[in-house]
Amino acid sequence: MPLAIQAFISPLIVACALFMESADANIIVTALPSMARDFGTDPVALKVAITSYVVGLGVFIPICGWLADRFGARTVFRTAIGIFIAGSLLCAASRSLHIFTLARFLQGIGGAMMVPVGRIIIFRSVPKSEFVRAMNYLSLPAMFAPAAAPLLGGFITTYLHWRLIFFINVPIGVLGVYLTNRHIANTHEPHPGPLDWFGFLLSAIGASLLLLGMSFIGAELIEDRTAYEMCLTGVLLLAFYVLYAQRAARPVLDLSFLRIPTYRASVLGGSMFRIGLGAVPFLLPLALQEGLGMSAFESGLITCASAFGSMFMRSLTSFVLRTFGFRTVLIYNAAFAGVAIAAYGTFFPGTPVWLIWIIVLFGGFFPALQFTSLNSMIYADIASRDVGRATSLGSVVQQMSLGLGVTIGGIVVQIARAAHGHTHATWSDFWPAFVVVGLFSFGSIPITRRLEPNAGDEIARGSRG
Repeated sequence: MPLAIQAFISPLIVACALFMESADANIIVTALPSMARDFGTDPVALKVAITSYVVGLGVFIPICGWLADRFGARTVFRTAIGIFIAGSLLCAASRSLHIFTLARFLQGIGGAMMVPVGRIIIFRSVPKSEFVRAMNYLSLPAMFAPAAAPLLGGFITTYLHWRLIFFINVPIGVLGVYLTNRHIANTHEPHPGPLDWFGFLLSAIGASLLLLGMSFIGAELIEDRTAYEMCLTGVLLLAFYVLYAQRAARPVLDLSFLRIPTYRASVLGGSMFRIGLGAVPFLLPLALQEGLGMSAFESGLITCASAFGSMFMRSLTSFVLRTFGFRTVLIYNAAFAGVAIAAYGTFFPGTPVWLIWIIVLFGGFFPALQFTSLNSMIYADIASRDVGRATSLGSVVQQMSLGLGVTIGGIVVQIARAAHGHTHATWSDFWPAFVVVGLFSFGSIPITRRLEPNAGDEIARGSRG
């Protein structure tokens, strides 16, 4: 196949798969109340379904590069699509929250392999002269999926049935497997080296038990005592992994990168911000539907506004970073983003829809700047040979933080509802959750303040300071 065509078809195939994964992560949130009614449970309890997807996505990311090198990028990529389709069909067929949670975890595993392996395919199949254009194709799903998914999910849930939203993945996935077989070579490394299986199992099981245990609290799927025991076991396993990683020759998650100031600020400071960011897609549709009585489609029309705010901000990010630098932007914008998230708690019955839409629009504006800045600064002082391992640790912490946000937001709503004596969540039960997760964004400021004023300037301003 001519290189020009290969430089177009490979990114297009990967982009379609990434759109499927990104859209699925955003499409479910508008359907949560309808799902809860069918499962005979509280809508807030479905936080476990969101968290299980994020956990499956996060814990399998570190081994994807090794799997692609060992078995071939094409083999792993099409297997990932197959797992994702199987998880989607199981979601559609689920008759209980237990099965649905398992299905979402399975989807997360497929999504975990699709994203990084898809990038590996692009890197190996596209000439360097066409690499920037190829990466632009991959940016399209991240831009359009968050806007399209709530609208599509809300429409299907309101006028058809929520189970149908998971069938959307089937034709896209089947076409993706077919095109992958035809147009993508099965590249791999002859000797990828040993994988730190013990470290992977230790970190994966520990993170899974901690996050799933927290999400099970108050969900009535298991006894709360068992959920607390899961959390404690998860914390102990993660603590053991920290000790193990300090002695391992090549740990699956190399914690030594956290000694680098820009990396530490991006990962640890960013994790505080992402807790608030992760809670919003879960809390906002619930607040609009359960608190304000909107339909799934009406809430989708509003929640998509944040995606438009995000798109607009992305066009200004380079200018803002060149003007002010990473440290200043991350400090002040963290406060703006926290206020923007907390502002969602001001909604009450009778709030004009146009005002809600504008607030949600700005709710995408400032978090997008923070998110892009954090993702850019993470590589500021990382050697090229360490990019893969640094990415693994950063990606895992990012996904776990997003899942933790969902869990914390759900727990605060449950506490507020119990304090107010409500049997079902109302609008007054949501504002404490938005305030709490908004404050987490402020929690990133003390970490970011430790940066040097010129930190990351080679990336932000194109200079070496």
